[in-house]
Amino acid sequence: MSAPLLLWVVLLRWASGGGFARPGRTWQHCTDLRPLDILSEAVPAGGLARGMRVFQVQGVRGFQLSASRPRALGFPASRLFIHCDRFPEEFSIIVTLRALRVPAKRNEYIFTLMVDESPSVLVGLRYAPDKLHFLFWSQERAGGWQTRVTFPNVSLSDNQWHTLILAVSGQSFSLTVDCSIPKDVVVETPFPASLSVRRASFYLGNRRRRKGVFTGLLRQLVLLPGADATPRMCHTMNFKVATLSVPSVLQDVPAKLVSNEVLKHPYESDMKVTLGARPRCSKQEKAQFWFNASRRGLYLCNGSTWLSMLEVQHRLDYVEEYQNLVTNSETMGIEVFSIPKVGLFAAVANRITPPGSAIYRWMDGKFVHYQNIPTHQAQSWKYFTIGKKIFLAVANFEQNERGQEFSVIYKWSRRKAKFITYQRISTHSARDWEAFVIEGEAFLAVVNHREGNNHNIDSVIYRWNPRTGLFETNQTIPTSGAYDWEFFTIGPYSFLAVANTFNGTSTKIYSHIYIWLSGSFQLFQSILTFGAADWEVFHIGDRVFLAVANSHSYDSGMPAPSNFYAINSSIYELNITAQMFVKFQDLLTYSALDWEFFSVGDDSFLVVANSFDGFTFSVNSIIYRWQGYEGFVAAHHLPTVGCRDWEAFHTAEGSYLFYSSAKEPLSKVLKLKTT
Repeated sequence: MSAPLLLWVVLLRWASGGGFARPGRTWQHCTDLRPLDILSEAVPAGGLARGMRVFQVQGVRGFQLSASRPRALGFPASRLFIHCDRFPEEFSIIVTLRALRVPAKRNEYIFTLMVDESPSVLVGLRYAPDKLHFLFWSQERAGGWQTRVTFPNVSLSDNQWHTLILAVSGQSFSLTVDCSIPKDVVVETPFPASLSVRRASFYLGNRRRRKGVFTGLLRQLVLLPGADATPRMCHTMNFKVATLSVPSVLQDVPAKLVSNEVLKHPYESDMKVTLGARPRCSKQEKAQFWFNASRRGLYLCNGSTWLSMLEVQHRLDYVEEYQNLVTNSETMGIEVFSIPKVGLFAAVANRITPPGSAIYRWMDGKFVHYQNIPTHQAQSWKYFTIGKKIFLAVANFEQNERGQEFSVIYKWSRRKAKFITYQRISTHSARDWEAFVIEGEAFLAVVNHREGNNHNIDSVIYRWNPRTGLFETNQTIPTSGAYDWEFFTIGPYSFLAVANTFNGTSTKIYSHIYIWLSGSFQLFQSILTFGAADWEVFHIGDRVFLAVANSHSYDSGMPAPSNFYAINSSIYELNITAQMFVKFQDLLTYSALDWEFFSVGDDSFLVVANSFDGFTFSVNSIIYRWQGYEGFVAAHHLPTVGCRDWEAFHTAEGSYLFYSSAKEPLSKVLKLKTT
């Protein structure tokens, strides 16, 4: 199957909001095609039904259902189907739940629809270990019979929140878990065109018996007649708790106090607040709180890091020079990283071969020299980890003393407390490395800029072989004078964008975005760029953006422009409906070589590396502030000389920007002053 056709199949449900609906059915008048919140209907106004308790886990609230009174967790179907007594022929069921581990050969019911005083299940949903079953009653033959549609390999019992979307249309049944690739099943017996719900009731988490009661937490249960709900649900970034409708008691906004009542939490949790210095955050401290008195912030441990829950928000006031860092030579790139239990470091890629590039360590509020590493016109560094192993890869642009062209991966030696040579990889004027993980496997991609005078060559993606402990070639991708790789994920999908700069005659060429499908990267979208030097992906709320730094406009077959270097760089936004990135904003830049996104409090910023305006390398680089409807607006102008790269980083003392100069052996650390 071709890549475009395969991509269409994978993303089909993202492209249309009405893939299952067929107009003209009489049952549409039963519900007006509005979402029907089954869970909310079972909750009395101003309270909880008997047999229901509210718990909060992983910051999300859900109902725990009791097995002692299963009939108390039901209500007549006529409360939902107010105009007629027939179940929709085409519909979606949306469920958000947190399931516990189920013993083998045991089923638990999420919900059922049953006729009063009859043991038959008209419609139901239940799960077993690694399976999900959808049940319905067919009345087309005398006496009727039960039909079961089974979705295998559905793992829900992992103590995590999951959102399920079951879409039903005739003989077609489709299940989407956490907005991943749908599982489609076609059966011989279609869902009934006219299923009577007269004298029937919905039951939450049971089939009107104590056996098979749902033991987990239930947050959302919605019936959406007439449409596949997948496009409607899969537009947020937190797919596991995507919301169409949840009961008010489960929503995040607390209820308003009445008179002088004491605030009572409607959920139960074991809450412990630690004061003082930053404590450890591990699995043992998961769901515990820490109050930082110095920053007046409350933080929650998620099992590995402290997440900010409430703190005094700072606003960027101005930027001041903090440290002038004299480097071995001009610096082409910077990588700031932290080694656990060791400290914060910065690796700078220096142009001149002897003495090579340097690594600096943050000590007493400054970067100090830590280690020299021989490099050959180094362009960039990439820090990454595989398990407990710590690596640092350098992209070398020129040959070594023996005429060999290698880029090198270094490994952190805990015994020597420094980086040592680990693996050499043959490259061609390498510009950039990108490290990423897909489905548990580690990859490393190199950008090859040119081979001799040929700019149209392959860049290479390497896969980590855990048996040999080495990176091995996995895939090659044609590139044109490429400068940069950018890896990112959107929901369950992985993407890799390449910045193509020059094809031998023009910088006005297409850069490409690739999507991971069936074990390799395949073309997803092409975007016209002008000497593209960098891609930067970032998120603002649920919105996904991709910014390109255009460096210059040159075409050997066209008249020369008045200025090759004063050119718009562009910001693109992902359009879920169109399944592509569309242009959001143009910003005038001057031979832009890098974008860096960072946040201060609730504010979002982009800083651009302007390197040359056609006359001088002394050009202001600019910090843009996100202004919502207005997009990004220039907020601060920073004097720079041949600016090549920006890195944002944070320490206990504050937030900083680090920029490299490709025209002088001096890089600078700037401190962000907040109010």
